[in-house]
Amino acid sequence: MKVRSKAPLRLGLAGGGSDVSPYSDLYGGLILNATINLYAHCTIEEKKEGGIEIYAADLNQSLSYEMQDQLPIDGQLDLHKGVYNRIVKDFHITPKPFRITTYSDAPAGSGLGSSSTMVVCILQAFAEWYNLPLGDYEIARLAYEIERIDIGLSGGKQDQYAATFGGFNFMEFLQDGHVIVNPLRIKPWVVEELEASLLLFFTGASRSSAKIIDEQRKNTQEKNATAIEAMHKIKQSAIDMKTAILRGEIDTFAAILGQAWEDKKKMATSITNPMIQQAFDKALGAGAIAGKVSGAGGGGFIMFVVEPTKRKNVERALSGLEGRVVEFQFSDKGTQSWKIFD
Repeated sequence: MKVRSKAPLRLGLAGGGSDVSPYSDLYGGLILNATINLYAHCTIEEKKEGGIEIYAADLNQSLSYEMQDQLPIDGQLDLHKGVYNRIVKDFHITPKPFRITTYSDAPAGSGLGSSSTMVVCILQAFAEWYNLPLGDYEIARLAYEIERIDIGLSGGKQDQYAATFGGFNFMEFLQDGHVIVNPLRIKPWVVEELEASLLLFFTGASRSSAKIIDEQRKNTQEKNATAIEAMHKIKQSAIDMKTAILRGEIDTFAAILGQAWEDKKKMATSITNPMIQQAFDKALGAGAIAGKVSGAGGGGFIMFVVEPTKRKNVERALSGLEGRVVEFQFSDKGTQSWKIFD
């Protein structure tokens, strides 16, 4: 038998960073995001004998282990091993020999939540395989705990919930640790207009978000007034952008996105760099209205808002840079899984 799963990557539209502790613990966080048709993929194949095989196809990395209850967290494919360890421990599973193969449509460090989405995807596959009674909130919470606590990777909470639930969501991260996901009913023509108006540019450079997030956390802990005030504005932008999208006000959406980028740059020094600024200069010079880096910053994907009639002008302006434009559509489905019987 085989089990397959997939989970969608997300665009962080507004409020990014307010889901990161200690800011969310002190003030609460608000996030607006939307999933797109780029995915993390996972296949688990039962084996009749042998041990555990892990293969990350996009990274071309593979590991093999004898059957055991807990695999070492040692910097090698820890996302995969972290999920396995937690599933075996929490649900008292007697492990069986298997091979797991994964790949992502976007590289790690892209700013689309690829690492957290992969954890959700793998977790969904194990839940399907063992028929575990896990709902959406349980999948997302467990994925967060595996990545942030068990493995110890820095970051927030939005990515796990976006990948699990899918669609356009307004998320509330309460000071007591609870999360509320509010799905938004966006009119179809607004979704179409957003797809026509958003241009997704991959800078060609992936980055580790940990350094940026750690600096952001340090600024909050040290009560850096400029950084905290900027984050308050970023959180408010999630409320304002939600209203703009529900009303179909694309110009207002663009203005909020642009201002949020200006506020975001005050959160940590490494959020922008000359490579990112060059892309902004090229795009805005060719007619883009506004832009913002998706995710923590420092590289990965940039979202530009463009008047659709000027889209090709902006694409041509960006074509001389290292990166590339990536076509996408919004996806309204969260993580999915299914069994294939031999």
